[in-house]
Amino acid sequence: MDATDEARILTSTTTGEDAVLDDNLRPQRLADYVGQKQIKENLQVFLDAAKKRQQPLDHVLLHGAPGLGKTTLAHILAKEVGVNIRITSGPAIERPGDLAAILSNLEKGDMLFIDEIHRLNRTIEEVLYPAMEDFQLDIVIGKGPSARTVRLDLNHFTLIGATTRLSLISSPLRDRFGVSYRLDFYDDDELIHIITRSAKILDAQIEPKAAVTIASRSRKTPRVANRLLKRVRDFAEVKGNGVITEAIAERALQSLDIDPLGLDHVDRKILRFIIEKFQGGPVGLNTIAAAVSEEQETIEDIYEPFLLQLGFLSRTPRGRTATPAAYQHLGFPVMHQNTENQKLGL
Repeated sequence: MDATDEARILTSTTTGEDAVLDDNLRPQRLADYVGQKQIKENLQVFLDAAKKRQQPLDHVLLHGAPGLGKTTLAHILAKEVGVNIRITSGPAIERPGDLAAILSNLEKGDMLFIDEIHRLNRTIEEVLYPAMEDFQLDIVIGKGPSARTVRLDLNHFTLIGATTRLSLISSPLRDRFGVSYRLDFYDDDELIHIITRSAKILDAQIEPKAAVTIASRSRKTPRVANRLLKRVRDFAEVKGNGVITEAIAERALQSLDIDPLGLDHVDRKILRFIIEKFQGGPVGLNTIAAAVSEEQETIEDIYEPFLLQLGFLSRTPRGRTATPAAYQHLGFPVMHQNTENQKLGL
């Protein structure tokens, strides 16, 4: 995540402020977790079954857009079982020895949470395979012809992997997870529930209509909803009497340049570039990235999912295209779209 995205209030990736915010607002039990109903019900079954067998929960892979609750679910699973959880990330594990040190220090039943697990390199994955399947660790002692492999037994543990890029996880690693779920975007009712609950924890008084206003602009993402709630609360304390009203919420979000559908200047910049410079597309991802000064991966992971969800953007074999809904939202005549878009039925 670059500095620009760090400062962007609508980013669904974790910022420094979110580390503290998430700890305070994170639910502690599966029953308190809002959304992802089917996933919760199934995980509860797997947890109960593991407790009855007195065995660790099977390895779990959670994937989906940033900010949907993958890390929160990992913490909840550990609390439900009553075990410790060790947290790390793919980029933080640079050498096989780093992973070996983590695995060998896990107690029986502990959970290891690896965020951005798709960024593990293949050498480290080779260490994970026997650890996940047989709870054993292969250590190479010595170098050259005299090198030998020693296999050490590990305590039985549960690996929880989280990723925003499922396709980048190798098949051998993906196949070793017994439980795999994709987290979906949230609807407005679920976000209203989350915002109302978070306001109580933050000791902020919020009116129901204000919660609706914030939810509608939260990009269907709980992390964004909680961040917007904090910013609107600031406006309520400085510009109002401390109560988050609908008027205060509207004023705050307008000042933050967040439109009624939750788009900010970056989203609109992407869509305007496609419409104004390329008559609606198709446009290659690398061209868009250069035009808006963002990395291709950032556009794919942060901006595109929500624009696709809204139906404002479409992916074609030749690139990205803006849909009629995007034209209408930005106030462009739909007739400006090019011939290829019409052939694609966009």
